[in-house]
Amino acid sequence: MDKVAGAISDPVRRRILEVLRERRLTAGRIAEQFEISRPAISRHLRVLRESGLVRDTVSGRERSYELDPTRFGDLTRWLAQFDQTERWERRLDALETEIHRTRRERRTGGSPNPNEERTA
Repeated sequence: MDKVAGAISDPVRRRILEVLRERRLTAGRIAEQFEISRPAISRHLRVLRESGLVRDTVSGRERSYELDPTRFGDLTRWLAQFDQTERWERRLDALETEIHRTRRERRTGGSPNPNEERTA
């Protein structure tokens, strides 16, 4: 997980991952999308390869790179513990249920169960 976190800490490497999300590309095609030198792109690709986030394939003189999303699993699971979305969704669902219950009670004259007989 530490290698993956270190690899994605750089904005250029994150952008390379975004580019590779769509399709496999050669190092040259990747470099064309950046305003930094090809050797710098090669160094970034090496870091991504060593972290396992990308795989490379050599065909003749060309090296192609593709994303390996399976390496994000440990980091994603670790980050999920900080995601409060599910907790808030449960709370909002409970609030919505309470609002509907209160409205229903008001429509039925205050009885929590519309099938119960009211006593006056």
